[in-house]
Order: sequence, then structure tokens, then C-alpha cells
Amino acid sequence: MTLQITALYGALLGLIMIALSFYVSSLRGKTGISIGDGGDMALQERMRRHGNFTEIVPMAVILMGLAEMQGAGSGWLHCVGLLLVVGRLLHPLGLSATKIMSPLRMAGSIGTTLAVVISIVLILISVLGG
Repeated sequence: MTLQITALYGALLGLIMIALSFYVSSLRGKTGISIGDGGDMALQERMRRHGNFTEIVPMAVILMGLAEMQGAGSGWLHCVGLLLVVGRLLHPLGLSATKIMSPLRMAGSIGTTLAVVISIVLILISVLGG
């Protein structure tokens, strides 16, 4: 079985991860801070944007792949993938050290959480109901 839908969204998310990584690296180059954040708030924000992505996206993609392996419908899988991609694009745009919650951060968090929850439900329906 090939995981075509998961592969598509995994690749798109991989591009976002690379962009976030370059975003951190570019500021490291400008500030000369090689390790840690050196107390630089802008670097801290960029690191958290990248860190948050790497904390949640791998499990989300694994769950999506498991749902696809269990035979989840393509419509559901595209829904999950789109929620993940859009959520992971919006979240870092709204993440700020000066604002605890912004509309973009909230929308990104909700989209990502919905994608994970839908994947879990799809897996449980298949495993427990089938």
C-alpha cells in the first residue's frame, strides 16, 4: 500500500519546515548567535515557531498515515492534510512574544488540533468498529 495522500501533505509540510529552519538560520547569521538564543527575543520567537512545528507535525503525519493505511477515505485525508498545512502556515504568523494569543495563532492551533483529532477518530473507527 502506498500512502499517496499522506506523502503529498508530508512533502508540503516538509517545505514549510525547511522555510522555518532557514528563517531561524538567517537570523543566527545576522546576530552571530550560534547556540541558543543569546537573549535575542526575535531569535526566540523564530526558534519557537520552528520548535512548535517540529513538536506536533511528525505525530500528526504519522497519525494521518495510519488513518490512510486503515482505509480512511480520500476526502477525510485531504481534509486532515489541508487542516495541517493551513494550520502550520497560520500558527507561526500569529506567534509573538508580545501577544499570548492572536487570531492567526489560534486558527493555526485549532486547525492542527482538528487534523490530529480527525486522524485519531478515523483510526479508532477502523480499528474498533471494523
